[in-house]
Amino acid sequence: MTAPHPRHRRALAIPAGLAVAASLALLPGTPAAAAPAAGAAPSTATDGTSLSYVVNVSPGHRPSATVRRAIAKAGGTIVTSYDRIGVIVVHSANPDFAKSVRKARGVQSAGATRTAPLPSAATTDTGAPQVLSGKELAAAGATSAKAEGQDPLESLQWDLPAIKADKAHEKSLGSKRVTVAVLDTGVDDTHPDIAPNFDREASVNCVAGKPDTTDGAWRPSASESPHGTHVAGEIAAAKNGIGMTGVAPGVKVSGIKVGNPDGFFYTEAVVCGFMWAAEHDVDVTNNSYYTDPWYFNCKDDPDQKALVEAVSRATRYAEKKGAVNVAAAGNENYDLTSDEITDPSSPNDTTPGDRTVDPSKCLDLPTQLPGVVTVAATGAKGLKSSFSNYGRGVIDIAAPGGDSTAYQTPEPPATSGLILGTLPGGKWGYMAGTSMASPHVAGVAALIKSTHPHASAAMVKALLYAEADATACTKPYDIDGDGKVDAVCEGPKNRNGFYGWGMADALDAVTW
Repeated sequence: MTAPHPRHRRALAIPAGLAVAASLALLPGTPAAAAPAAGAAPSTATDGTSLSYVVNVSPGHRPSATVRRAIAKAGGTIVTSYDRIGVIVVHSANPDFAKSVRKARGVQSAGATRTAPLPSAATTDTGAPQVLSGKELAAAGATSAKAEGQDPLESLQWDLPAIKADKAHEKSLGSKRVTVAVLDTGVDDTHPDIAPNFDREASVNCVAGKPDTTDGAWRPSASESPHGTHVAGEIAAAKNGIGMTGVAPGVKVSGIKVGNPDGFFYTEAVVCGFMWAAEHDVDVTNNSYYTDPWYFNCKDDPDQKALVEAVSRATRYAEKKGAVNVAAAGNENYDLTSDEITDPSSPNDTTPGDRTVDPSKCLDLPTQLPGVVTVAATGAKGLKSSFSNYGRGVIDIAAPGGDSTAYQTPEPPATSGLILGTLPGGKWGYMAGTSMASPHVAGVAALIKSTHPHASAAMVKALLYAEADATACTKPYDIDGDGKVDAVCEGPKNRNGFYGWGMADALDAVTW
């Protein structure tokens, strides 16, 4: 299914979506995003305007003098170089920079990371999550007070028992020696549910493509998306008698800001984020975004080929250093194993237009990269969320991401089919999307690492899949009850296109 969507599509907010949101029309009562204009060619840099580029060379050493001279001759300025993976970040106002530098000896690929000049000309976020009111906070607190050991808002978190996290917490909350990095729009570490577990040393701002270690640079500004803060709370909100409880409330969480103020996640920022996580002993990374400006990056395009290579090198390096990389599958109800998909959103930082892609050759970054754990979303009834992408052999595992309450109504005392999370400024609120499913899996991976502190990233992933609760295909899948099949699930109970190996299991994570 093709749906119009803004530049990022990992979270769905009610009543309206964030810039990281998409496919709002899939939720009843939510207005659809306006379809972008199609057919216009994307803009490129002209004299006096700069674009950002990645130049990929052989890893393991500084860029050679030949490469540096070629970059300078083509009108480029090196911003930073990730020598361990051979990725150079460059700015240039020469619209033919990539074409020119690709001819240089030692350059393996090069491409523009955006189609809009620096800084981005995009608009800011639209909409906001559904924030809990004082009355709702009081009511939830009164309900949770009757349950021994629960945080005040835990009664609203149907997602915790869905993965047996409530039972897991009776055995373990996770280890303070384990850190989950949230590569996102920034994390408000002053939030009372996040502050006790925040890892400042593993936090940074990577928006410019190189680390900004200024104190607090990882936080979102008041005008920026609360998305990253919501994700961080889902993973590791402390069990401290305040607010909600995270899936792994005893582990550490860090904020690696890779989304710029306009809500774009560009390649240079994403590469910086994975490299920072790798060099700061992060155990798990959560990636609830796609790398802009292309929803799918096609290797037959020289620019997009370079972006695939750069992000691939970064994810592989992070895993080699011990990090399990977890990513959201996306919110368009796409079958990622279909022969072709119509993408109406790319490039999303200038003028998008419809294009037909083969998802086996054109990749969603980092979700479809080898080694990355790809997460589909489920609702309160345990069914694939109406918006969640799917595909046999692509989806690795499923977890609660929420859905329309009308489609999948939770059992009382929970009242919303969406996912509760922390919001900047000491607030809590609801969001939905595969953005919310991914942090549940990241939290379970952190519990596994806590239980098996010497396990490699490969072993943590193996346990994550082995411990998942096998979930059979939904046949037929008519989530809105209109008599029409909304998606087709293929595969056996223990490995299918909707749920992968099954539903993530937090209890097994602390007992196996």
